Amino acid sequence: MISLERPVVEGTVAVRDGRRLSFAEHGTTHGPAVIWMHGTPGARRQIPVEARVYAARQGIRLIGIDRPGIGSSTPHLYRDIHDWTADLEIFANTLGIERMHLIGLSGGGPYVLAGAHALADRVDGVAVLGGVGPTVGPEATEGGLIELAVTLAPAIRALRVPLGIALTQMIRLVKPWAGPGLDLYAALQPDGDRNLLSRPEFKAMFLDDLLNGSRFQTSAPLNDLVLFTRDWGFRVADVEVPVRWWHGAADHIVPFSHGEHVVELLTDAELLTIDGESHLGGLGVAEEVLGTLLGLRAHTE
Repeated sequence: MISLERPVVEGTVAVRDGRRLSFAEHGTTHGPAVIWMHGTPGARRQIPVEARVYAARQGIRLIGIDRPGIGSSTPHLYRDIHDWTADLEIFANTLGIERMHLIGLSGGGPYVLAGAHALADRVDGVAVLGGVGPTVGPEATEGGLIELAVTLAPAIRALRVPLGIALTQMIRLVKPWAGPGLDLYAALQPDGDRNLLSRPEFKAMFLDDLLNGSRFQTSAPLNDLVLFTRDWGFRVADVEVPVRWWHGAADHIVPFSHGEHVVELLTDAELLTIDGESHLGGLGVAEEVLGTLLGLRAHTE
């Protein structure tokens, strides 16, 4: 197993209601800011090594944020996805970030779209990697494992706190076998994800993120599932910031149709198909994502 360099900065930022959000920075602390929202599950270090190296080489300030209930972020259930953007604004102000780009992996997709909607005057562009589409309301789409969350939503809402405690305890118990466990998970995945997870640097990143993020708590994934099955609090069609959406053609978790559906709703968007890849395919093209995303800056200046 290869070792990973630690982030250049890690810490927490005070947000609303006495809560805190934890974060990790890669690259440089003085370059253009790119905020990365992790998947479900995931935490602040769920950023590919290639993206970290590219950020350092290109002078990018690449920041991963823990959502409430993972890492050192205070547990909290937002009213809806859009509600989180008030914390994002405080977070950016505290770190001296005036303008930013946003990247959202899988379950992080709805959060970056919300950020683009609420902070349109500060967000230059958005990248979504295999993102989840709305499940309720006039913009809803269907299919994939998110359908199971929709079915189980009442139970998840009622039991999310004890389930979060149980999940944290389970991860602590299986921690010594985390590596073989990830290998077993990879063996059950389609070729695209299996090949990606077989790469030593990706395996090291996922294990580091899982074990570091779940040291204290693991309620964030359950909170995500609750919020994904509610109205997001904004309309995707009202997002005017440029969006570039990468999606694996063989995604088995969030169907390719989610990407097609949301991109059709957006004002300025392009769907970039990752042929032969499944759910994690966007992580394998991290340099392309960052290069394309930073290029969107010209559209807003």
